[in-house]
Amino acid sequence: MDASSKRTPSGWEELVAADPAHSSWYVQRFRDLAAKGEDIVGEARLIDALLGRGGRVLDAGCGPGRVGGYLHSAGHVVTGVDVDPVLIEAARADYPGPTWLVGDLAELDVPGDFDAIVCAGNVVTFLAPSTRSAVLTNFARHLAPTGRAVIGFGADRGYEFTEFLADAESAGLTPDLLLSTWDLRPFTDGSDFLVAVLSRTPEA
Repeated sequence: MDASSKRTPSGWEELVAADPAHSSWYVQRFRDLAAKGEDIVGEARLIDALLGRGGRVLDAGCGPGRVGGYLHSAGHVVTGVDVDPVLIEAARADYPGPTWLVGDLAELDVPGDFDAIVCAGNVVTFLAPSTRSAVLTNFARHLAPTGRAVIGFGADRGYEFTEFLADAESAGLTPDLLLSTWDLRPFTDGSDFLVAVLSRTPEA
């Protein structure tokens, strides 16, 4: 996952390049929400429900660690990857225990496979469009045979749900369940959010 001058920067990196204080603001936002007692781990509870104790979890686009940190505290073995070193530094400070790595999801290469891959927080909408297929292919490649990837993002953010599902299928991921929220409400044609629970497509 080494950085390269030839790699395509993500939308998040472009955002931070335009506003270098954005990452620190983002970290503080979730620290403030946690301090107020707000629920910042709803995504993690869904992932926990999919797993037995000691599941191997990849938190893809982990940000400052709220999802992976909760899953670690619930007894899972967590690796978090994010392209933003400021967010990884915050994750290491606030949620010690998981393995937190700076890396590009389009170049994802971590040892072993995972029982669950979680990609929350609209991460896929911050990917450079040219890298979306590579990221989803990497998710499929890093899943255990019975593992699931759970990806959530909102509408009107530059990545149509139908396009995403087509990209996922091409990458070797088959939807098991489509939801409109992380608390299990069903997905409909009018939903403004998608939570896709995906498995590796069986080999023919």
